[in-house]
Order: sequence, then structure tokens, then C-alpha cells
Amino acid sequence: MQFQDTTVGGLSGLTYDRQRDLFYAISDDRSELAPARFYSLQLKLNTGDTGEITLEKVEVADVTFLKDENGATYAQGTIDPEGIALSAKRTVYISSEGAIRQGIAPFIREFDLTTGQQQTSLPIPQRYLPNDSSDTQPAPRGIQDNLGFESLTLEPISLAAGRGDPFRLFTATESALFQDSLADTSQEPTRIRLLHYLIQGVAPTIVVSEHLYLLEPPPIGTISNGLTDLITLDGGGHFLSLERTYGTFGVMAKIYQLALGGATDTSKIASLKGDLANITPVKKKLLLDLSTLGMYLDNLEGITLGPRLPNGTQSLLLVSDDNFRDTQVTQFLLFRLNVK
Repeated sequence: MQFQDTTVGGLSGLTYDRQRDLFYAISDDRSELAPARFYSLQLKLNTGDTGEITLEKVEVADVTFLKDENGATYAQGTIDPEGIALSAKRTVYISSEGAIRQGIAPFIREFDLTTGQQQTSLPIPQRYLPNDSSDTQPAPRGIQDNLGFESLTLEPISLAAGRGDPFRLFTATESALFQDSLADTSQEPTRIRLLHYLIQGVAPTIVVSEHLYLLEPPPIGTISNGLTDLITLDGGGHFLSLERTYGTFGVMAKIYQLALGGATDTSKIASLKGDLANITPVKKKLLLDLSTLGMYLDNLEGITLGPRLPNGTQSLLLVSDDNFRDTQVTQFLLFRLNVK
């Protein structure tokens, strides 16, 4: 569909604004069909006579174009937006995944929610950045092409939080860094790094820690397999993750529960290729294998907590990236969380 002279598609990340009851969805258009942007969405729920809650429709309410430090929209091929998260400052943090072959560097930046104007840029550790011409290190380093910062989440916003209060931001690469990549023939899980930032307001933003996330091994016939999004559940290091796999079998997706407590800080480990005996990874537990639902799945890439449902339970929303292809769809899936 078209909205204000833009093609609505490529929705790769979601975040929920409880105050305005709106969702913000980032489009991964690299300023090719229209300038880089995010959409404001309204979800219409319907409660039937039996009490069953369904997602009736999704309406586009607004579009906000991202602007760089000079106040200009991003030029074509200079950004690869994938993740989005709302802060208590009424700003959004957006991750650019990075496409090395096209010369698009990864970044995580803060933008004004209303104007889209860039405000701050987070420091990216050197190990995530590709080698440059002056680098004396011969081995490839940094994110792999189009497999960078796909996920982005902040700790839940407190109603008492002030605009200057410190908070935590988390992101992870979709797949392993070059220096952590195993051989294509390896049957071991892909080794992903999960970054933990502390955003302090007046003081500089710092990287607090980094942890090893083990991606589930893909089935035979896989073309692409990766970690596509994260969502924080609380301030105690508990998350949900979304892993998406596609190949000759179609699309598969799984949601996992995560716990960071006790995970080894890997920020000082140059390469994760070796023996992991002395490294404790992020704890994972399968919450839902979406392939068991018996329904068509598209390229699911975004996950977020939504509003409380009419029955008082917590909603969870997923969205798919249609890659701007006529053969795919933009799919929204509504769940409720059973908290025990």
C-alpha cells in the first residue's frame, strides 16, 4: 500500500508507545523507494461474543522520515534500518544493520520521535566494524554483510522515569562476526554477540558487557538463519528472542525465553571460534515454535510487548518484513503471554 507517497513495507522492527497507544514500525528501505522512515500504526482489536480477542486490522496513522546530524534525510544507500525502540525521552533508538558490500556501516542512533531528527550516536566497539585500508590485522573482522544489528530493545519504560534517568539498551548481531564464524560444514550453533549499553543522560554512554548467544542450528535446506529481534521483559535480565529461518521448506520462526544472569562477559575475547568450555552463554528456553501453529508464516523480523488486552493479559506482537516483494506479505501476529 501507499501512504503519503511512500511504499509501506519492509517492516523489520516494532516498538509500542503506551501513552499514545501507537506502534512504531521501522521500514528497512535503504532510502531507495522513499527516504528512510518509520510508521505510526494503530491496531484495532475485536472481542467476540465468546470473549475471544482477534486482531481486526492495522491502520497507518503517520510516517516520520529520519534525518541525519545535518537535518537532511538519509541519501540512498547510506542506511540499513532494522531495529527500533522507544525511550522515556520520547525519542526512538534505531539500529542500522550494516551492509558491508554496499559500504553501509552499522550504527545505533537516537532520533526525535516527532521530527525524526538525529540526536545522539552510540559508540560501536571496534570488533564489530570491518577492517579498513589502514588496518594491519590481515584476518576479516566485524559484522558480516547484511547480518549486523538486526535487533534492538530497551529495558521497560517506568512510568516514574524521567527524561534524564539512565537506562539500558540491548542489541545483537543477526549472525556471527567474521572472527567468530565457524566453517560452513560445522554442526555447532552459530556464535552471536549480545551487547549491553548503559545510557546515562549527561555522562557518556558506555558498553556495560557483552554475552554469547547461541543460535539454534538450522535444518537441512536452510538459506538464511538468524536472530531477528529481542524484547526485554523486565529490569532483571529476562528477554524474549525471535529466531527466523527460511529455505527450501519455507519460513520457520521460534520464540525463546532468555536469562542473562550468570552469562560470561565476552567483551575481552577476541574470537569465539575456539573451545567454549570456559564461557557460559545466555540461558535459552523454547517458548513457542511457530511452525506448530499450522499456518502460513512470512519473514518474521519484529517482536514487541503491546497493550494489556481486554481480559487483562499482556499482548505480544510480531511483524514480518515483506522485502517489498509481491510474493510476500506484511503479517501481524497477536499473542497473549501466560505469565506463571
